Amino acid sequence: MSSLNTDGPVGIRFAFGTLTVLPVRVTRWDRDAARAGMRWAPLAGLVVGLCAAAAGGLLLLLGTGPLLAAVASAAVPAVLTRGLHLDGLADTADGLGSGKPAEDALRIMKQSDIGPFGVVTLLFVLLAQVAALYELYGRGWAYGATAAATAGVAARLALTLASRTGVPAARPEGLGAMVAATVPVRQALGVALLVTAGCAAWGQLFGGYGALRLALCVLAGAAAAELLLRHCVRRFGGVTGDVFGGLAEAAATAALAALAVGSW
Repeated sequence: MSSLNTDGPVGIRFAFGTLTVLPVRVTRWDRDAARAGMRWAPLAGLVVGLCAAAAGGLLLLLGTGPLLAAVASAAVPAVLTRGLHLDGLADTADGLGSGKPAEDALRIMKQSDIGPFGVVTLLFVLLAQVAALYELYGRGWAYGATAAATAGVAARLALTLASRTGVPAARPEGLGAMVAATVPVRQALGVALLVTAGCAAWGQLFGGYGALRLALCVLAGAAAAELLLRHCVRRFGGVTGDVFGGLAEAAATAALAALAVGSW
């Protein structure tokens, strides 16, 4: 199959088939498809984010307040991923919080239960997301919807950047091993530039510093995910599927928090 086909339909199928529960069949499961899929990951994030924005906007239209709209916008991404990113965040927190050597920490992360570190991390992350969305929906539907969509994109951009060459897999199997070190650094940075520019272009609709604010929120998400990524690589020796989930949630939360600070 040509690289064009891989970069197009196959890559999009891989991105949506592995990062969402949308009925998209993954037609190829190999490193080339994974490389293309991780390049298209922000597109999957945009669709998830737009669904979250639509849920929040619909509730506001029906007369509910910004708090319920915020809860809905935070819940939709969890539903559209079967909670896998949140589960990955909890498992990563348990592994990091255990203080165990890498092999033992990875074993803890594979267990089906969630420990105290995971529970506390989930609690505060979800509270932070809902609080930020509540603040933004309180300023108007357009602000909350834009935040929900941007957070979805920022979350999946973190996965593209974490799939760059030079970042090893912690295990020889699983989704983490399939996508780890597949995307050349220049391509990962190119995707980041396109995503940031696209968000900045949308931000211009808000006038003032809207473009700069949206660009900075994407960068804040990427920075938060990068810090977590480096810590996980040091502790675990590389990335896993759980780590990818944690990175997505960290990026989304940081992007929302950055948007909620100050006024546009």
